[in-house]
Amino acid sequence: MESTELRFSFLRKLQELMLDEVLMEDLDRIYVPLANMIAEGLNIEDKMQLIGVNGAQGAGKTTFGNLLKVVLEEKFKMKVLLLSIDDLYLTRAKREQLAKEVHPLLITRGVPGTHDVELGIRTIDSLAEASPKTVTKIPRFNKATDDQWPEANWDKFEGRPDVVLFDGWFMGACEQPDGDLTEPINSLEELEDKDCVWRKYVNNQLKERYRDLFGRLDLLVMLQVPSFEKVYEWRSLQERKLKMTTLGQKNLRVMDELELRRFISHYERLTRFMLREMPSRVDMLFKVNDNHRICI
Repeated sequence: MESTELRFSFLRKLQELMLDEVLMEDLDRIYVPLANMIAEGLNIEDKMQLIGVNGAQGAGKTTFGNLLKVVLEEKFKMKVLLLSIDDLYLTRAKREQLAKEVHPLLITRGVPGTHDVELGIRTIDSLAEASPKTVTKIPRFNKATDDQWPEANWDKFEGRPDVVLFDGWFMGACEQPDGDLTEPINSLEELEDKDCVWRKYVNNQLKERYRDLFGRLDLLVMLQVPSFEKVYEWRSLQERKLKMTTLGQKNLRVMDELELRRFISHYERLTRFMLREMPSRVDMLFKVNDNHRICI
């Protein structure tokens, strides 16, 4: 049983995130053992630990990262930074350029090829090499406007973090065999990528640019959803929350049901592939059940 102080901090974070207090059960069951593993790695290598958190849309990556951060900070007194691959999206203008020069489907953020990978590498390397007084700017993306925040609005982190929790729906993914790309997996691919140009471009990005980024991971954790079918249900819930929290703001890009279904289709191929391929090679696998609870 963990200390009263840690349990109080964990409960307070649950309340802040408006989560059911039944998740207190996960403190000793999931978060403390994982935090111990991360602490051991830090003690052995004495360098910043970059922890990748993989999970399909709606899997609970943000919640997972926030709760793990509490344990690392409270129990181990570590400096922890939360970073999402979503904050590395290319600006809308750059994606519009990709859509013209490569394929129209690249206007939609999310798939490999729509991120500023080099910015991610520079940010991570800057954090890893930081002196106590070094200030690193942390990129941030505004999903409500579908564009990157101006650099003046980015967060700042002083010094070197002990741990960076780096999440993403395809964090740590590898490319599919080229032969698997031929047959379309949904109507989006069948109707809008008849020549397989978009599929090949996305897959090649994983072979090349993202391999260097993911190669920096010290530990890869996967939150494995029950099936791809659950992704739409949970992602739809996220979109409704976004709509509620941004009510009244201008220039929003909150999706309706039809737009969301098309949006999710962009991720179907790689999500299904990861659910088959990734569990056998991650450092730690957590299954997420139909009720959105993490299992071991």
